[in-house]
Amino acid sequence: MGYAEAWALQKRVVAARKAGAIEDVLLLCEHPHVITQGRSGKRENLLASEHVLKQKGVEFHATDRGGDITYHGPGQIVGYPILDLGVIRRDVVWYVRMLEEAMMRATAEFGILAGREAGKTGIWVKGENAEEKLAAIGVHISRWVTSHGFAYNISTDLCYFDLIVPCGIADRKPTSLEKLLGRSVHLNEVKPRIATHLGEIFGLEMQESSRLELLEKLQEAEQPMAASA
Repeated sequence: MGYAEAWALQKRVVAARKAGAIEDVLLLCEHPHVITQGRSGKRENLLASEHVLKQKGVEFHATDRGGDITYHGPGQIVGYPILDLGVIRRDVVWYVRMLEEAMMRATAEFGILAGREAGKTGIWVKGENAEEKLAAIGVHISRWVTSHGFAYNISTDLCYFDLIVPCGIADRKPTSLEKLLGRSVHLNEVKPRIATHLGEIFGLEMQESSRLELLEKLQEAEQPMAASA
């Protein structure tokens, strides 16, 4: 799903969640090549010109999430948890740490130890010279309802990160699960693991839904919302 389409879908789900018309939702997407910049992002961390981005087929979007600049693309799971933290726990720092925890637990199932870096979000693994970033996090919270989320590199082409200073950290490199394992990994090997751990951590019962089922449920939720507006 294209980034703009996914963002528009997020906004619809957020509005329905704020209205109490829909339950918590976890969107798991894979995007075409796109670079996104968060609220605290600096344009100088985008190293490629508009011409180069166009040549490489990479879109650019400024967003309202936290964090700096990052890349999304094929072979990467981008997760958008849309949760009511007013019901779960009103603590933004705890929420970010729990997103990290879910991805760390999923990574451990592949025999890889991932951890945190002081003062930095996301999950990190030991590299040749320094810690390398396996997953990034950038969230937005409005009236305690979350949006945006995390990006976990599985079979991602890491060359695209050369177009930016990832998350504004010049001296650290990204990595991927495939690179760490030395074998091919399909997104479907990882998605259910992350979803399961998120459910366990947030005390939610996870139920798989197709995009069509979600859109139908969302449309049903929006009808009474429109009538009362």
